Amino acid sequence: MSLPPLLVIIPMHPEQLSELQTHFDVIYRPSHHATPEGWGDEGARARFVLTNGSRGMSAAELVHLPNAELVSALGAGYENLDLDALRARKIVAVNGAGANAPTVADQGFALLLAAVRRIPEYDAACRKGVWRDALPMQPGVSGKKLGIVGLGAVGKQFAKRGEGFDMQIGYRNRKRRDDVPAHYEYFESVVALAEWADYLVVTAPGGAETHHMVNAEVLRALGKHGFLVNLGRGSAVDTAALAEALRNGTIAGAGLDVYEGEPSPPKALIDLQNIVLSPHVAGRSPEAEAATIAMFIENTRRYQAGEAVMTPL
Repeated sequence: MSLPPLLVIIPMHPEQLSELQTHFDVIYRPSHHATPEGWGDEGARARFVLTNGSRGMSAAELVHLPNAELVSALGAGYENLDLDALRARKIVAVNGAGANAPTVADQGFALLLAAVRRIPEYDAACRKGVWRDALPMQPGVSGKKLGIVGLGAVGKQFAKRGEGFDMQIGYRNRKRRDDVPAHYEYFESVVALAEWADYLVVTAPGGAETHHMVNAEVLRALGKHGFLVNLGRGSAVDTAALAEALRNGTIAGAGLDVYEGEPSPPKALIDLQNIVLSPHVAGRSPEAEAATIAMFIENTRRYQAGEAVMTPL
């Protein structure tokens, strides 16, 4: 039996491709940008397409995929998938929601600890022979108020880690959740959450609804002792406002795994000492990548068997 053709349009590690090749006839055409000219005859025969939220899939690209039946975003994000165009063609759309949530939360908590405790600065000082008496004393993390914007799979994992540090948990979501502990406090706005929180963590998805949801007003509400962590999408935070807030002491510090203009470095932020950056790697680990690939394969298996997919969009 021939394997179903799969068009992969995002960069992948050899191990991931090897796993996919056991289930699909893989057409590997990675790019960070849209390909409106299509992929020729190879694209025309693809039944399945694998992308991610940042890369997406446009209506112009779908024109060149006449046999596409299912399009998947590998991770949780799907902000650049043209869902209207997919639905118009009756193409099934799925994502990888939750598969890499523990790894993302691990990285996010590491960024929070590194930013609050100034680990990169202390490391550099130690290597130069600078002793602690010449360095600023930083606050602790335990027992503080943790505000989470977007209490989805990643947000809930982050909250669990926060509880391990005896933190109070507050959150802002599209609606109040009834599947979280009763002591989690719900806030009606991001500003109100920021006013309450010591640490504000963004795990919300990208898209028009969340664009610059963390702006100058939110940063002022977070305050001079507050710290920001962004694990969702770079577009959720106004970079110019964040740079200004970090320079003038409106907030104490930040840790970002995502930022506007990826994959180019965030020029407005890289010279600042009170921010810790990582290049959108929070969801990447051997365990997370295996889980996301396994979820994609299971979604396609279910689709081909006429069963309900796990994570429909």
